[in-house]
Amino acid sequence: MKSLIRFHSYTREEIHDVFSPNTIFTPQAGTWGLSGIVKVPDRYGDYVFFITFGQRQGDHSFNESVTEDGILTWQSQPSQNLSEQRIRQFIRHDHARNNIYLFLRADKKKKYTYMGRLAYIDHDTEQENPVHFKWQILDWDIPVAVLQEMNLRLAPRGQFEHSNQVVREINIESSPPDRESRRRGRPTREFRGRFVDYTENERESRNVGLAGELFILEYETRNLRENGREDLAKKIVHVPEEEGDGVGYDIRSFHLDGTLKYIEVKTTRRGANTSFEITANELAFSRANPEIYYVYRVFDFDPETQVGRFYRIKGDLSSNFTLLPTRYRATRFLADSE
Repeated sequence: MKSLIRFHSYTREEIHDVFSPNTIFTPQAGTWGLSGIVKVPDRYGDYVFFITFGQRQGDHSFNESVTEDGILTWQSQPSQNLSEQRIRQFIRHDHARNNIYLFLRADKKKKYTYMGRLAYIDHDTEQENPVHFKWQILDWDIPVAVLQEMNLRLAPRGQFEHSNQVVREINIESSPPDRESRRRGRPTREFRGRFVDYTENERESRNVGLAGELFILEYETRNLRENGREDLAKKIVHVPEEEGDGVGYDIRSFHLDGTLKYIEVKTTRRGANTSFEITANELAFSRANPEIYYVYRVFDFDPETQVGRFYRIKGDLSSNFTLLPTRYRATRFLADSE
C-alpha cells in the first residue's frame, strides 16, 4: 500500500487503498471507482475529492481552475443544490476538525496528483445544480516541476483580487469580520470577484510577526503624539524587545487619558478571516485583564512596504473568538502501585 504524499501521483485504486484498505476496489464502478466525491469511511465530515479539469456531465461542462495562490474554484455534481445535506456540510466545513483531500488531474490520461487538504472560502448563493465553491488549498507551495508533469496551468492571481482597495496608510483600522460572514455565501457577481484567503496552520515567519508588531508600535506612538500626548508616547514599551516572549502581550501602550492597555499583535499577509494561534500565556493574561487587553489583528500586510490594515478587539480572548484546541500536552496518570 502506498503512503499519502503531497504532490505524488496515484491511481484511484491506490487512493482507495490508503483510505479504505478493508474494502474491495472495483475499477470503473462504485464510489471509489467512479465518484467525484467520496466520503472517508468511519470519519464524519472527511471526504476525498477527485477532480479532472475539462470534464462534461450530460449537458453541463465543468469550469474549474486553480489560481497561482492556490484558490480552487470547484463545482459540485450537477444534481446537487444548495439545500442538499452534503452541500450544507461542505459550507460548514471546518478544516481544523475535518479533512477534505484534493486529488486533481488536468489530463484524464494521467494519474491523480494529491494536492493537499482544502479549507472553505466561499460559495455562490445564486447558482445551483451544480453549486459553485471556492476553496483554499492549504500550505500551497507546489513545485514548478509538478505543474509541468501535471500539465496544469494556473489561473492568474489577479482573477480573485481582494475586494478592498490596497491601502498605503499605516493607520487603517477595519471592523472585525462577522463570525458567520464566511458561511453565508455571496451572490454570483460578488462571488466571482471576491477573494478571502485563509489557511489552517498559518506559518507566518518570525520576521512577519515582528514587522507587524513594529507596525502597531508606530501606529500607537503616532496616535498619542498627534493627540498631544508626547509624554505617553515616550512610555510605550515593545515588550519582547525589553523582556522577551512569553509575557502574554506584545505592546504596553496607553489611552489618551493615560490608562494602560496591553496589546497582543497577530499579523498575517492574508485576509481578515485568517485564523491565528494563541498561547496559553496570552489566553490567561486576557482572562485576568479583560478591561485593558486588546488583540490587534493585522491583515493584508506586506512587511517590506509596511502596508496593511488591522482591526482590534478588547477583552477576554475566549469571549471574542472561537478557540479550537489543536494541540495537547499529555501526561500519564500513574497508579499508586506503579
